[in-house]
Amino acid sequence: MEEAPEERKTSLPKESSAAEEQEEEVEQVESDIEKADAEDNLEEEDNSEVPSEAQKRPEKVEKKISETFFYNYEDICSHPFVTEDSGIPINLLTLKHSFGYDCTKSANLMVMDSQTLMYIAGNQVVLLDLKPKSQRYLRSSGGGGIGFITAHPTKQYFAVGEKGKKPNIIIYDYPSLRPYRILQGGTEEAYVFGDFNRAGTLLASVGSSPDYMLTIWDWKQENIVLRSKAFSQDVYKVTFSADNEEQLTTSGSGHIRFWKMALTITGLKLQGALGRFGKTAVSDIIGYVELPDGKVISGTEWGNLLLWEGGLIKVELCRAGNKPCHSGPISQLVLEEGELVTVGKDGFIRVWNFEVIDAADSVDDTGLLEVEPMNELQIGKNVSLSFMSKINDSGQPGQPIWYAQDANGAMWKLDLTFSNMTRDPECLCTFHSGRIEAISVSPITYLLATTALDRSVRIYDFISNRQLSEMKFKQGGTSLMWAPRIVNPKGGLIAVGFEDGVVRIIEVYDPKGLPIYAGMSNRDNADINLKQAFKPHSTAVTALAYEQNGEVLATGSKDKTVFFFAVEDKYEPIGFICVPGPVQALQWSPPSHANSMLLILCENGFVLQVPAPIPEEHDTSSTYHIKNLPTQYFHFYSIKSRIKLEEEIALREKKKQEKEKAKLEWIMQQQAMGKEIEEPEEEPEEEPLPPLYIPEEPSPILCGFYSAPGKFWLSLGGYDSGFLYHCEFSSNDPQEDPENRQDEPFEVIPIEGTDNNPIHRISFCTSRLLMFCGMQNGALRVYPLQEKELSVDTLKEYWSFNIHDNDYGQIQGICSSYDDRFLITCGGDGNIFTFDILSPEDVHKELKAKIPSPRSGLEKEKAAEDIEDPNADNIEEVKQKKEHERIMKEAEEKKRKKREELNTLRQKFLLLLQKNQELPKHMQLHREQYEIDHSFFEELDRQTAQRIQLVQKELAWEHEKYSIGLQKLRNRFRDSLEFDTVVVHAIQSNHQISTYRILAMSDKYYQDMERPSWKRTVLKKIWRQAEEKKIVRETKRTHMANDDYFNLFSNMVSLFHLSLFSWVQAKEIISSLDATVFKGEAEKPKTEIRKPTTRYIESKREQIRRTVEKSDKVKAKIMKRKAEWDELYKSKPSDDYENPKDAEEIREARENMGYYNLKTAANYREPEHNRMTTEKRVMQLASLEELMHKKKVNMNKEIMSLRDLKVSVIEEIKCLVQELKSIQAALDLSECLPLPLIPQLHSDEVPEKRFEYDSDILLRFKEEQEAKAKLQKEPKGSPSSGALEHEVLRPPSIKESDTMVQAGGSHPMRSESSVVIDERKVLEIEKEEPTEMELEILRREKIKNLYLQETLIKKVNALVINFDAELRFLRHKKLKLDVQMKSADLRYITWYEELLILRNLEKHEYLLQERVNALTCEVEAMRPKYNSYLAQLEERKCEIVKLQECEKALYANFQASLGENNEFASFLTKVLKKKIDYMGKKEVEREADEEDDNEEGNDKESSLGADEENSGSEDEVVDDSVCPKNCNEALFRNTLKLRQKRLHIEKALTEEKKVAANLRKKYNAFAKKMKAGETSLDTAKRELDTFQWEKQQRLNELCVVVPLKLHQVEYLVNGEMPSDFSEALVFTNQSLEYLQKRIVELRKEKIMQRETYKKAQEQHKQLIQDKKEMKIKIRRE
Repeated sequence: MEEAPEERKTSLPKESSAAEEQEEEVEQVESDIEKADAEDNLEEEDNSEVPSEAQKRPEKVEKKISETFFYNYEDICSHPFVTEDSGIPINLLTLKHSFGYDCTKSANLMVMDSQTLMYIAGNQVVLLDLKPKSQRYLRSSGGGGIGFITAHPTKQYFAVGEKGKKPNIIIYDYPSLRPYRILQGGTEEAYVFGDFNRAGTLLASVGSSPDYMLTIWDWKQENIVLRSKAFSQDVYKVTFSADNEEQLTTSGSGHIRFWKMALTITGLKLQGALGRFGKTAVSDIIGYVELPDGKVISGTEWGNLLLWEGGLIKVELCRAGNKPCHSGPISQLVLEEGELVTVGKDGFIRVWNFEVIDAADSVDDTGLLEVEPMNELQIGKNVSLSFMSKINDSGQPGQPIWYAQDANGAMWKLDLTFSNMTRDPECLCTFHSGRIEAISVSPITYLLATTALDRSVRIYDFISNRQLSEMKFKQGGTSLMWAPRIVNPKGGLIAVGFEDGVVRIIEVYDPKGLPIYAGMSNRDNADINLKQAFKPHSTAVTALAYEQNGEVLATGSKDKTVFFFAVEDKYEPIGFICVPGPVQALQWSPPSHANSMLLILCENGFVLQVPAPIPEEHDTSSTYHIKNLPTQYFHFYSIKSRIKLEEEIALREKKKQEKEKAKLEWIMQQQAMGKEIEEPEEEPEEEPLPPLYIPEEPSPILCGFYSAPGKFWLSLGGYDSGFLYHCEFSSNDPQEDPENRQDEPFEVIPIEGTDNNPIHRISFCTSRLLMFCGMQNGALRVYPLQEKELSVDTLKEYWSFNIHDNDYGQIQGICSSYDDRFLITCGGDGNIFTFDILSPEDVHKELKAKIPSPRSGLEKEKAAEDIEDPNADNIEEVKQKKEHERIMKEAEEKKRKKREELNTLRQKFLLLLQKNQELPKHMQLHREQYEIDHSFFEELDRQTAQRIQLVQKELAWEHEKYSIGLQKLRNRFRDSLEFDTVVVHAIQSNHQISTYRILAMSDKYYQDMERPSWKRTVLKKIWRQAEEKKIVRETKRTHMANDDYFNLFSNMVSLFHLSLFSWVQAKEIISSLDATVFKGEAEKPKTEIRKPTTRYIESKREQIRRTVEKSDKVKAKIMKRKAEWDELYKSKPSDDYENPKDAEEIREARENMGYYNLKTAANYREPEHNRMTTEKRVMQLASLEELMHKKKVNMNKEIMSLRDLKVSVIEEIKCLVQELKSIQAALDLSECLPLPLIPQLHSDEVPEKRFEYDSDILLRFKEEQEAKAKLQKEPKGSPSSGALEHEVLRPPSIKESDTMVQAGGSHPMRSESSVVIDERKVLEIEKEEPTEMELEILRREKIKNLYLQETLIKKVNALVINFDAELRFLRHKKLKLDVQMKSADLRYITWYEELLILRNLEKHEYLLQERVNALTCEVEAMRPKYNSYLAQLEERKCEIVKLQECEKALYANFQASLGENNEFASFLTKVLKKKIDYMGKKEVEREADEEDDNEEGNDKESSLGADEENSGSEDEVVDDSVCPKNCNEALFRNTLKLRQKRLHIEKALTEEKKVAANLRKKYNAFAKKMKAGETSLDTAKRELDTFQWEKQQRLNELCVVVPLKLHQVEYLVNGEMPSDFSEALVFTNQSLEYLQKRIVELRKEKIMQRETYKKAQEQHKQLIQDKKEMKIKIRRE
C-alpha cells in the first residue's frame, strides 16, 4: 500500500492544442508501449535482435509522436495514498525542504546550467538554485524510488530512471520541467544508469537485478531499438562512445564489457564482448572512458589504470616506483581537450598525457608501464570524489566549471585550468555522509540536531532552511537527544552518544551574545560548545532518555548495559544495570503515570522495566554496578504463526459454510423442480493445516512505547512483522531466569501492508492526535487518532507517502516540532526532509528560529576535556582499575611489612652465627644442627620440582608447536632434497666445483601402472639383464659339473666292464663322483666296506643307475638346446636378404634425394608413425627428466667422492705435517724448511654441519640474537654497540674451525711442544763430547732427516697438486655437463610448451581420430560383403556363359543332325525354335507316344497357336504334333528332344540372368554405400591431416633456443675480415661489454626480484591472517 497505484497505459495524460492530434499521439504511445511489452520476450544473453516494425506489422503504418507533445506532470507523478472514505486530507503533509544528500549514490550530481544543480533525494529529484539556495522538486511517478539521472548533451532535457515494479524512464524538458517522454518496459525492478549518445538521439539504460537488462532507446518516439542482458552481476555504468555511436561500454562488479551495434542479415543486433583480465587481478570497474581509436581505459580498485584493446588488457599503468595512479579506486575518467582526467576516491584529480597513454605498451612480463601525471589537484583532506559534471562558464567562454560529488558529504566547485589564475576548490554545501543515525528537535524553537557515523553533529534551522553549525569528533555518532526544557530552559543542551561508548553533552548558543573582542570576526550562525564528555559504555551508545522531571539521564548501549546519570551542572554517574540483550530504545514513563519507570527495549526480544535509581541508596565506592534494582522482564514469544493458523481455520470454516449453503439451495431447487436428488460426490480431503512455526532467532524489536502503567506496544521486524503487539509485564519470580520466559502479548493489531515492511519508528504529535510511523521502505505513514488508545478501528485509516529511498532509506528518526507545525524525518539514505502539517507556507513566513543565548561566563571557561581515544576505559573500568590499584597498594604494604620482619630475623640469625664462631670448636654447633626440620627443605625441593614440571607443561604446547614447525620446514625444504649444494674448493687455487641441488623424484612416475615410467622400464631391464647373466653363469657352472660327472661316469663304466671285481678302483671313482656331484651328502660309513660283497655291488649298481639317469637327462637337455640353436640358425636370413620396410624407405629416400620437405611447408604432412601425441610427449618429458636426474646424481656422487678425497688428503697431510714436525725437531732451525699449510674444509663443503647443534650452540645463538636486539636498540655511535657488533660478527675461533674441519676420524699423535721438550731433555742429558762414531751416526741421521723432510714436503705438495688436478678435471667435466643440462633444460621447456599445445588440441584430435577409426571400421566391415557380392556376380556370369555355350553346342548338334540339303531343314528349324510352355520331360515323351489322340493334339495346336501369336516371330503356324511325310521320323523326334533341351537351357539362362540382375542391383546399392563410406573416410582423413598440419604449425610457432658457438656466427672470408660488411651484423667491443655487464645486472635483478617475491609472499600471508582476524572480529561484533 506504500506505492501509488500503477498508471494505466491507456489513459496517459496529455497537453496539446488540437484534439485530433492528441488522439493520434496517444494511440501511438499505446502502440509503442504494447510493442515494448512484446519485446520483453526477445531477450538474449549476448546477442539480441529486435525486428523492425515493418517486419512485425507490415500492414500497419507507424505513427510518429509530435515534437510538441508533453505529458501533464500532476497526472504522472506519485501522490500520497489515503484510505478511501477516511476524510484524511491529501495535503496532510507538504514537503517543505530537503537538508540531506545521498552522496554515496553513483553519479548523483548533474549540472543543468551555471546556477542549477540536480540530484536525487529519496523519491524526489531536487533542483538546487545556487544563488538563493532554493529548491524545486520532481516526484517519482511510481513511488518506488529513483535509480539514476542523466542530462541531455544540449541540457535541454534530462532523464530520470526510476525503481519499482516495471519502472519508467521519464524525460523532462528543461527548464520548464514538463514531462516530455515516458519510456516503459526496459527492466523489471530498477534502473541503475543511463546515458545519451553524443548526438542526443539515443538513450542507453541498464537495469539492476534480476535481469540486468541493457536497453537502447529511440527516446523521442518511446521505442526500444535494441536490448540484451548486460551481465549476470551488478552493472554500475553504461556509456556510448563519443566518437563511434555504434559502440557502447558497460562495467560493474568484476567485469567490463564492450558492445557493438551490428547490422546483420537478420537485422540489427547488439553484440557484447567480455573483457578478459588475464594475469591481472579481477577488479570491480567503476570508471572508464572510450578513446577515439576504439580503445578503452578503465580504473581499478587498487588505483591503477588499465588500457583495453580488443577485449584484452594491453598494459597496466602506474606511477614511478610502482606507485598506483590513485590511492584507492578510480571513480571516473574524462577525456577533456586531449587530456585524460582521472577522479579518485583519494580526493585527487590527476591529468595525464593522452598521447602517451594511448600509445602505451608493456615492456616486460609484469605488464606494468610507469607514467607520471602532468598536473594534479588535491581537493582536500578527508575527501572522496565519486563523480564530476561540468558546465561552460558563461562569463569566461572556453573555461568549463566542474562540480564534484564528494562521497564524504559535500559538493565542490572546481577549476581545472591549472594556470596561475586557477581558483582554489570551493565547497558549496556539506551534508551528512551515509545513514543518519539520530535526529531531535529543540523543545522551544525551530532548530534541528542530527548525527551520523561521519563523526559530525549538525544544527539546522528548518524555518530558514539552512544549516547553522557543525562540529566534528573522532568517532561517529549513534544516538542524540535534545535536553527537555526542564533540564535547560534556554533549550540549548544536547546529549550525543557515539560508537565508542562516549556520551558528550554539547550546548548550542548564539555567538552574538558573547562579548566582542578586538580582532574577532563577525559571526552569524550558531556555535557548538563541548560542555562535558564521559564514557559509560564500551561499545556504541544506541539510546538516550531524560526522565520527565529531568533529574536522571539513561543511556543504553550494545554492550547490554544501561547507565544512569544524575543531571546536574556536571553529570554524575549513579550506576548501571545489565540487560539480557543489546539496547534498542529507552523510554521513560509519561507524567500521567504515578511512578517514574524506564522502559528498556532490547534487540533480541527482551523488554525490561526499572524504576529510576536514587543515588543515595547505592554504594559506588568499589563499583557502579547496581544489583538490587527492582526489574520486571518480558520475553517476547512469537504468536504470528498461531494468528495465521486461526485465520486459515476461520477462512476454511467460512468457505465450508458457503458450500453447505449453496448445496442446500441447490437441493431446494431440485425438489421444487421435482427432480430426483442424486447422492453428492465425496468432497476431496482438505489440505492439512500448516504447523506452528517459531523462529529460531528471535525477531528484533524495532520500537515501542508506553500505553499504560505496566503496558506497552511493540513493533517487531523479521518474521513477526505485520502487527502491533500490546504487551504487559507480569509478576516476576526473582529466581526465574529471564531467558526461560515465554511471554505473549494480550492484544494484537494487524497493520496493513507491513508483513515485509515493518514499522521502524513511531512518534506522536504533542496532542497525540496524530501518530507518525516511519517504515522500512522509507515511506511515511500518518494515523489520525480520534481516541488516545490504539485499536483495530483506529489504525484502519491512514495517510501514506513514499519519501526516502525504497531500498536502503528506512526511516531512522521521525519527530514533530515543539508546536506541531512541522514534521522532520531522516533516513538511511542520508536525506532529511521537513514537512508542513496542514498549514500553508505563507503562515510560516513570519516564523523565525531563535538560537539560545550563551551562558554567562562561557567565553571565560576552559574547554572541556574530550575523550579522543576510542579504546579509552569507560567509567566502570576506571572505577575497577582504581579499586584494583587500591587493593594492590594494600597488598604491597603488607608485603613490605613482611619483608621488614624477615630482614630483622635474618640479622638476628647472622648474630647467632657470629657468636657460634667465637666459641671454642668443641662447643660450636654444626650447620646441620641449625636445621630444625629437614622436611622443610624437602618440601622446598619438591615444590621446586613441581614448578619445573609445571613450567615444562606450560611450555609443552610451545615446544610441540615449534617441533611441528621445524618438522614442517624440514618436510618442505629438506626432505624434498635429494642433494643439497656442496661446494668443493681447490687447495692452492681459487677453483671450485659445486654439486647440483636436486629435488627428489616425484612418485608420479612410479604410480602409473598402465604406462610404466622410463625409470621403471630401465630398472626392470637392468634387473632382467642381471638375472640373465646370473642364469648364464649358473648354466655354465652346471654344464661344467655335468661334463665332469659324465667323464667320471664313462671312466667308471669302462672300468666296470674291464674288471667286474675290481671294486677298489670302482669305489675310488664312486667316491670322487659323490664328492663332485652329490655335494652335501654324508659320506657312507666306513663299516659298509666290511659288509658282504653282494650288497656292496647292489648298492653301487643303484648309484650307477641313478647317475646314468641324470646323465641321460643332461644329454637330453643338451640335445634340446642344440636343436633350438639349429632352429634359430635356420631362421637366420641370408646375407642378401632385404627388409621390405628398409627397401621402401631406401626407395623413398632415392626419390626424394635433395628435396627437404620442411615442416613449415604448406604441403607438409606428418607421417602417422611420426605424429606427436600427448602420451608420447609426456613419456619423452619423463624420460628426459629421469635422464637429467641420473646424470646430475652421478656427477654429484663424483663431487662427493672428491670431497671425501679432500678430507682424506687433509688427514694425510696432518699426519705428514706431524711427522715432519718430529723430524724437524732433530734438525737445526736453519735447516728446517717451512712447514706446509694444512688445508681446511670450508663451511659450504660440509653444509650438513649447519643442522647439527647442541646446547652450547643454541645458547651461543641465543646470546647472539640478544646482542643483535640490544644493538638495534642502542645508538650506533655508542661504544657498547661497537663492542657487541664485534662480538656478534667475530670470525669463528681456531677451535671451532678445527671441529668443523675434522670430518673424519683423528689419529693419536704427540704434540709439537711435547716432542721439542723431550728432545731438549735428551740434549741436556747428553752434554758430553760425542765420539767419532757418534758424530758419524749423527751425520747420517741428519742426512736421513733432511731427506725425509724433503720427501714429506714433496709428498704433501704432490697430494695438494694431485687433488687440485682432480678438481680441475672434474670441474671441466661438470662444465660440459652444465652445457648438456642447459640444453636439456631448453629442450624440456620447448617440449613442455609443446605439451601444453598438444593438451589443448588433444580433445579435438581425439574426436577426429575416433571418427577416422569408426569410419575405417565401418568400411572394413562392409568390404567382405562387397567382395561377396562381387564373387557371386562373377559366379553368375560364369554360369550364364556356360549355358550360352551349351545352347550353341545344341544348335551345332542340330545342324549336324540335319546334314546337307535337307528339304525339311526349315520346318525342323521352326520346330526347334518354336516357343512353347515348358513341360516336364515325361509329358513330352507321352505326347510323342500318343500321336493319335485328337483332343490332346487340338489342345496342343491351340497352345501352339497361342505361342505363335505370343511370339510373333513366325508367319505361319507350325504343327509339331505330327511328323511330315517323307521326313525322317528319328530326325523329327531328335529335333523335339533338342527343342526340349533348348527350353531347359533357356529357362536356366533366364533364371540365372534374373539372379544376376538382382545381385547387380544389390551390388550397385552396396557399392554406393561403400563409396559413400570411403568418401567419408577420405574426408575424415583429410580433416585429420589438415588438423595435424595446423597442429604442426602451432608447434612451429614456438620459439626454440639454439645455442651457437662463436665460430658459427663469425663472418670471415677465407679466414680474414671481409671488405664488405653490408651483409654482416657488427658488434662493437662496447656493445659486447655492455651485454656482459647486462648479464651481471640481470643476475642482480633476479636476486632482487626473489627478495621482492619473498617480501610479497610474507605480506600476502600477513594480509590473509589480518583478514581472518577481521572476520572473527566482525562476527563477534
